[in-house]
Amino acid sequence: MGLQSAQDEAQSEGFHVLTSHDALGRSRSQAFDRNWKVCSQSVEAGTKVATTTMLDFGAVKTDESCPATDNQEPAKASGQMPNFKGKSVKAARGALPSNTSIDVTDASGSDRIVFMESNWQVCTQSPAAGAKLTGQPVEFKAVKFDEACS
Repeated sequence: MGLQSAQDEAQSEGFHVLTSHDALGRSRSQAFDRNWKVCSQSVEAGTKVATTTMLDFGAVKTDESCPATDNQEPAKASGQMPNFKGKSVKAARGALPSNTSIDVTDASGSDRIVFMESNWQVCTQSPAAGAKLTGQPVEFKAVKFDEACS
C-alpha cells in the first residue's frame, strides 16, 4: 500500500501517533508520502492494540523493491568507529558525533560532487572500523547506490 494511503487508513481507524522510516536504512526523508510504499509496519495488520499505540511504517520509494527485512541505520558511534561500508553517507554522517569533520569523495574516479548523501554508499572509510574515535577527521570514498564499489 502507498505510505500516504496507509497513514490515511490508520488515521481513519483512530490512530494518530504515526511515524515512518526508510526501510533500506539510507536515512532518506519521506517528504512526499505519496512517493513511498509500505514494506513493513510495527504492529501486524489485524492485531488489536490501543489507538494511542505508535505505528511505524517501513517504506521505500514506489519504484523500489521492499527488502526482505528492514535495513537499520547504523547505531550512534560511541568511542569506536563503526563499519559504514555499504551504508549511505547520510546515515554514516548521522551516526557520528555532530562535531566530526567529514570529507566525502567520489570513489569512481569521476570526481563527482557527492550531493544527495542518501543516494551514495560508503565504499571505504578512514579511520577503519573498530578504530578509536578521538575527534580525528573522517574520510569516506563513496559511489551511488546503483554502482559497485571498485
